[in-house]
Amino acid sequence: MAEAIARKEASDIIHPVSAGLFPLGEIPLHTRQTLERHGYSAEGLASKAIAAEVWRRADVVINLSGRMRELEFDDFEKVEDWEVGDPYGEDEASYLKTMVDIRARVRELAQRLRAAQPAAGRGK
Repeated sequence: MAEAIARKEASDIIHPVSAGLFPLGEIPLHTRQTLERHGYSAEGLASKAIAAEVWRRADVVINLSGRMRELEFDDFEKVEDWEVGDPYGEDEASYLKTMVDIRARVRELAQRLRAAQPAAGRGK
């Protein structure tokens, strides 16, 4: 969900690549439906493991796993933990609640990143 939301809400400042510690191998139907019902494209989303090259290039890594970043990541200083419920296997309302929570966090992250940009880089 976070990748799809960031692509639409913050593509000027966030270049999202989604990956997981324990990928399912598929994007759940309820995830796709929830995103699409609220104007987000699920096109191109895939459940995959974190690639070493993507990890190296990332400035910020958002951890939605619920596991402590210090236990899961070697370079954990660039990891930000977001405590977001995993709606997998639950009802539509749970998926919607998770999407709304992630959307708010993506917007807040985008605002922080925009504010941290040097003045000369703004507006590009």
